[in-house]
Amino acid sequence: MSFNNLDSLYRQVIMDHYKNPRNKGVLEDSVTVDMNNPTCGDRIHLTMKIEDGKVVDAKFEGEGCSISMSSASMMTNAIKGQTIENALKLSKIFSDMMQGKDYDDDLDLGDIEALQGVSKFPARIKCATLAWKALEKGIQTSENS
Repeated sequence: MSFNNLDSLYRQVIMDHYKNPRNKGVLEDSVTVDMNNPTCGDRIHLTMKIEDGKVVDAKFEGEGCSISMSSASMMTNAIKGQTIENALKLSKIFSDMMQGKDYDDDLDLGDIEALQGVSKFPARIKCATLAWKALEKGIQTSENS
């Protein structure tokens, strides 16, 4: 597949998650994290149910650009059912990908790979990583309570 076709496919995946977000909503009795990116106005409200070392469910609400909202949709899809260890590993892989570093690809990234082009636009990296930072903060909060 040529680069232009791949780029177009990735754009379609990002726009699909933006227009049809997965896991939109709020979970009751859950770990709750609110974060924002003051640079561009992106906001996320992430709720997660964490039981027995696993992310049982995750939902988000928020507003922002297509990159931040599609990243939140992809992230919540990817972490549901994962152990905390794997969720944090996915977050590390995503961070490395956003920084243009080589990353460990032993976990299936699925739609998340569509965001790898964001690394070429430094001003947009914070948009893409906002939900992932919320995930890390939520796990840290749950472990400290």
